[in-house]
Amino acid sequence: MSGEGSARTHWRRTRNLMVTALVVWFIFSFVVHWVASALNGISFLGFPLGFYLAAQGSFFVFVGLMFWLARAERRIDRDTGIAEDE
Repeated sequence: MSGEGSARTHWRRTRNLMVTALVVWFIFSFVVHWVASALNGISFLGFPLGFYLAAQGSFFVFVGLMFWLARAERRIDRDTGIAEDE
């Protein structure tokens, strides 16, 4: 792959990955918390379900998102020949 084409492909794939990660982040930062009060009538482990999903669920999604993002970016770097560890 040519240098210019490789850089363009790398940026396009990285941009798409970033947009996807930001959409997931937005959903679990704001949308889940907006609708959490509707779920508070249900109890889970002694906590209102809305609180539990907002506090614990968002945390696990954010940690998973970090690992997924790092792995996906490493794959993009490797596929486009820009990886540093090769």
